[in-house]
Formats: sequence, C-alpha cells, structure tokens
Amino acid sequence: MQTEINTGAVYVYEAPVRVWHWVNALSITLLAITGYLIAHPLPTLPGEASDHFLMGTIRFVHFAAAYIFAVGFLGRIYWAMVGNRYSRQLFKLPLLHRKFWKDLLHEVRWYAFLEKEPKKYVGHNPLAHLFMVAIITVGGAVMLLTGFALYAEQTGLGSWQDSLFGWLIPLVGQSQDVRLWHHWGMWVIVVFVMLHVYVAIREDIVSRQSLISTMISGWRTFKDDRP
Repeated sequence: MQTEINTGAVYVYEAPVRVWHWVNALSITLLAITGYLIAHPLPTLPGEASDHFLMGTIRFVHFAAAYIFAVGFLGRIYWAMVGNRYSRQLFKLPLLHRKFWKDLLHEVRWYAFLEKEPKKYVGHNPLAHLFMVAIITVGGAVMLLTGFALYAEQTGLGSWQDSLFGWLIPLVGQSQDVRLWHHWGMWVIVVFVMLHVYVAIREDIVSRQSLISTMISGWRTFKDDRP
C-alpha cells in the first residue's frame, strides 16, 4: 500500500530507477516518432533510394530504441526484486485492499477539481499506481511482444526472435492484426505520456509535493499545507 505523509522529505527512487525512467522516456519518444513515420512514410525523395536510405535509417532507429526499451524493461524487473519497496510498485497492485479503492476515488475527484485538499504519498498515488502498472508494465509487455513478433518476420524463420516471439502472429491471426495492435498501443502510450507530464507539473504546483525533481534527485519533498 502507498504510504501517506504530510511534511518532510523521503528518499523514494533509487538511482537505477531514475536512470531507467529517463532512458525509457527517451526510447519511447524515439519509438513513437519513428513508429509513426514507419506507418505513414515520408514522400519519396528524388534520385536513387540507396543515396538517401531515409526509411532504412528510421527503421534502424526504431529497432535500436526497441532493444534499449527491452533491455531497460528487463533491468527494471530485476531492480524491482532487489530495490526498495517503491521500486516494486510498478509490478504489483493492492487490488484487494479497500483503502486503495477509496484513495483511488479521492484521486479521481482531485484531478477532476472536485476535492479541495490533496492527499500526499511517498510513492505513486493510487490512480497513478494503477495507470503505471496498466500502461507501462502491461502495455510495455504487449508492445514488446507485438514489436518483436513483427521484427521476427525480418530476421526470418529459425532466428531467436522467431523462436521467442514468432508464435504470436498465428495466435492473433495474421501479421496485419499484430501490426494494428502494436500501432494502437503506441497511441495509448502517447496519450498516457501527455497526461503523465500534465499531472506531474500540476501536482508540483498545486499539491505541495515534488514530482519532477524527485525523478532527478530521488527525494520527494513535502511542504506543510498550513499558511
């Protein structure tokens, strides 16, 4: 469960978690941009394609960012096992605790400007916790599975990508079905990132607790609400 607090400072995010966060943010940005361009190719350039290799470069950046995302995802799983309690929030939800749902409803009302006072948490608040697990953990796993399944078509039968992920295409139906799931997943993550940035800035301003600086220093600071 999330720990609620009023004032002070608590060391929340260890260095590996912070490094993963920013590397993950960069890789997601590159994946979204290049993925969009792969789905909506740029106009044909004049001359020989070998003189430009534009789409080849875009695909290479996409694949490289995908490997970085995958390695980071595996590293994040490892750190959840050896890091502090807050590093494990990304992989577990206290769904059976009534307080979690009660606090989650409060956060929904808070973000909808229906609550006057925010609750302060050392780790993720319940609403952020739910979305982090759903979008980053579950969504990230789906993007890895579908992405590497599509990549296995390029590496061919017998490759390790095909051995580990090739089963997904016949399971889902066909390659185009997997491609659609992968493309829709990109838009879900893009919308989540926009909301995530908005909420982080909003909470830094109105809830009197640090969010953005916390992911730089690791320390979450809380200010007294009293005037």
